[in-house]
Amino acid sequence: MSRDPERQLVRRAVPYVPPAIAASFVLGMVLAGWAVGVSAAIGVSLVAANAALNAELLARAARISLAAYAAAAMGGFVVRLGAILAAMFALNRLAWFSPLSFGLAVIPATVLLLGYEMKLIAAGVGTELQIPPAGSVREG
Repeated sequence: MSRDPERQLVRRAVPYVPPAIAASFVLGMVLAGWAVGVSAAIGVSLVAANAALNAELLARAARISLAAYAAAAMGGFVVRLGAILAAMFALNRLAWFSPLSFGLAVIPATVLLLGYEMKLIAAGVGTELQIPPAGSVREG
């Protein structure tokens, strides 16, 4: 198993992604039609992709330095939220896209993902993460 706790967290969450996408699509479709379902499914998909990219970014930054890790964590958060917002504005140009259902899927999906990650961290997933001494690099 990888020593990168960020990647471990995402690997544990991956099995829940397809059911979450399907559930958001079905719920949106039942409530307001296929366009709403597709918009919600796209939102959940972007949250999952966002989490995977975040894990990769943090794992790579951790190999560089603690400062790089902190910059990736803080700067990456803003960039990734901006990317989701940009995707929403880009998709809003499509006649069938529903920004409301997109947002109503993105927000709870993000909260649920963060809650699941906190649960995994509390359970000890990735406990080998230690802050390296200055100047050292985490081995892979």
